[in-house]
Amino acid sequence: MTVFSPVDIDELREVVAAALAADEPLELVAGGSKRDLGRPLQTPHTLDLTRFAGIRSYEPSELVLTVAAATPLATIAAALAENAQILAFEPPDWRRLLGSTDTTPTLGGALACNLSGPRRIKAGAARDHFLGFRAVSGRGEIFKAGGKVVKNVTGYDLPKLMAGSYGTLAALEEVTVKVLPAPEQVATVALCGLDPAAAIGKMGHALASAHDVSAAAYLPAGAPPVTAEPVVALRLEGPEPSVVFRCQRLLAELALGSDAAVLDREAALDFWQSVRDVEPFAALPDRVVWRISVAPARGAEIGMAIARALDALWYLDWGGGLVWAAVADAEDGGAEIVRAAIRGTDGQGRGHATLIRGPAALRQMVPVFEPQPAALAALGQRIKEAFDPHHILNPGRMAERSR
Repeated sequence: MTVFSPVDIDELREVVAAALAADEPLELVAGGSKRDLGRPLQTPHTLDLTRFAGIRSYEPSELVLTVAAATPLATIAAALAENAQILAFEPPDWRRLLGSTDTTPTLGGALACNLSGPRRIKAGAARDHFLGFRAVSGRGEIFKAGGKVVKNVTGYDLPKLMAGSYGTLAALEEVTVKVLPAPEQVATVALCGLDPAAAIGKMGHALASAHDVSAAAYLPAGAPPVTAEPVVALRLEGPEPSVVFRCQRLLAELALGSDAAVLDREAALDFWQSVRDVEPFAALPDRVVWRISVAPARGAEIGMAIARALDALWYLDWGGGLVWAAVADAEDGGAEIVRAAIRGTDGQGRGHATLIRGPAALRQMVPVFEPQPAALAALGQRIKEAFDPHHILNPGRMAERSR
């Protein structure tokens, strides 16, 4: 296997063009922390993007940051912290979950996979903060889209198309994102002892209230290693007087029927990092891990349905809209049961399940991403043909190759 390491966008274009001419696909790798997401690849060459690193433009007053796509998230977090700013979509670090602790999470990787943490319910997904980029398509063409200012623009919103494409449409060389001020104060209300149905009710009440909750999660009893009893956690952020007042009001409204407490800052930081990085399942390497997105009101129902049918542990993020499930001893990794739980007893339920962690043979055997209706799959194929008609970039990572 040949590894290509271009130093600028012209060399990047030349590498892709040469691979296209030879009909020899490329695996795109930057920090490598997400290499095991998606279907396993078998390509003759690797396109190493690690040289595209560094902050190229940062305007704190404009809340805009432009970096080379392979810039480590740790580098970005340190630069933003100097100006009391953050990446509001809270990108997760799944290195322990995926067993890739010797790798480096990058901003381009987080955007390409559209990964967002607990703040998604308030701040939006990674794609909502993705303003612009420069890249090389599978046609061997340099192109750019979006801009470097926070404003509405006309035309196609290609950054949103690139977010979640897993490197199958283009090799990102530069990305621009919107950043936001870091919250002045953070408080986390913990409600203990609730059953799943009551937990969904409490989270729904909190998120529908005027208290501006920025994260809501539920861990049933026994979800290791975070808690020994069921807990609903609700995060409040903002100016200190506002956080204190909202925290008091939220406790007054929700404490009935549960043991309530306010976590201290260190405990709260540890808790939300654990939820964000799926730490409860990182310590269970033999289990297959699913990420299931559904309507928040159905989160607990789906988690319990999976646990009744399989040896499975689960917890909820995004107010119930994100179900994490760790499955053991299922021949298909639990794929049939998980997707049947999403459809529900009437077969009309909506949602999608992604196989996040599993052996390569399993990821080759079952659909890693939710199978799409024929019309939507055809649209995705047309988009792929427009950007990478010869399937040079990460072929087969999201779906089995059609040729």
